[in-house]
Amino acid sequence: QVQLVESGGGWVQPGGSLKLTCAASGGTFSTLTIGWFRQGPGKEREFVATIDWQDRTIFYSDAAKGRFFISRDNGKKMVYLQMNSLKPNDTGVYYCEAGSEKAIMNPPPGRYRYWGQGAQVIVSS
Repeated sequence: QVQLVESGGGWVQPGGSLKLTCAASGGTFSTLTIGWFRQGPGKEREFVATIDWQDRTIFYSDAAKGRFFISRDNGKKMVYLQMNSLKPNDTGVYYCEAGSEKAIMNPPPGRYRYWGQGAQVIVSS
């Protein structure tokens, strides 16, 4: 069983930055593909970024491309999401998901077996 805990959320002004962390326990972290998803107020959960466990292939949503950067540290069992140039419509709860599936572009929420409780991000002036 894999447990995931997100941290690093908070309030930031437009144009600011935040770095989210997804910490895993249990399982073999190095064999898990990790995905970040988010759910804005009144919106459905959507894909943000993913990093493959095997070849570290990375995919970003169009909204995240060029502003967000995903990385992983297998030794620490952590995946990070560096978010820059934040906009008000980046507001939402950010979730990490983990599974053994290969990373794909625009995976549907729920593709991966494990997910965390989420971290709130508020972008507002």
